[in-house]
Amino acid sequence: MRLQLAGRNIAYDLVGPAGAPVVCMTHSLASDGGMWAEQVPPLLAAGFRVLRIDMRGHGGSDPVAGDYTMSQLAGDVAGVLEQLGLTRVHYIGLSIGGMLGQALAIEHPSRVISAMWCDTLPASPSGAAQAWADRMRTVREANSLVPLAVPTMERWFTDAFKPRHPGRWKEIHDTIVGTTPAGYLGCSVGIQNFDFTAKLPSLKLPVLVVVGDGDAGTPPAGNKLIADLVPGARYAEIKNARHFPNVEHPNSFNRLMMSWFWTQRGLS
Repeated sequence: MRLQLAGRNIAYDLVGPAGAPVVCMTHSLASDGGMWAEQVPPLLAAGFRVLRIDMRGHGGSDPVAGDYTMSQLAGDVAGVLEQLGLTRVHYIGLSIGGMLGQALAIEHPSRVISAMWCDTLPASPSGAAQAWADRMRTVREANSLVPLAVPTMERWFTDAFKPRHPGRWKEIHDTIVGTTPAGYLGCSVGIQNFDFTAKLPSLKLPVLVVVGDGDAGTPPAGNKLIADLVPGARYAEIKNARHFPNVEHPNSFNRLMMSWFWTQRGLS
């Protein structure tokens, strides 16, 4: 499904019974709402309503020319919630989805009941400027994400994942390839220009931070820092996982997720 937001289309998927508590999901850079395929069934089975939103330039959402900020990306989520008449939601986001989720909790606190931020960071990664410059140059020169697809998959998954789940591996690989250059480049700039460390201690909502123990791009130390900064936040690691523990180890991830949201579902 798509809706109009500021003259452009935003793609979303909303399933589950009307009136049920809503879990809102946002994805990683160069992915889309399909990355949560393993999480939707248990949430629906537990009586939640599930909303997945594609970031601008990702999945079925239109790209926007120029650089993006976390505030703008969080504003897109708030705008979708407004149009759908969803006053407050439980939230889950991974990677940049967790980054914009922090912005959503800081700038639109009335919208967020509880949050689960996964494989993410509280501020722009230090020492990664050259890596980002190289990736962005590659995308500009190719006008495509094709050259980045396999290296990205290698950062997201352990070597054991592809032979175990070749179909799912290809599906996610093809989603990377299908991401628009404008969407990738705009979000990449946003990742390099944010810092929530001074504002996280003021948050007053339940937060769970989850990370794969082998995630090199958004490593456990950065995720642990978020949990240390947010009052009362919890922290968990998933073993033998890199950047997409929800896909590589869905049973472990879903146990954490369902326990968390079941505990929070009574909040309003």
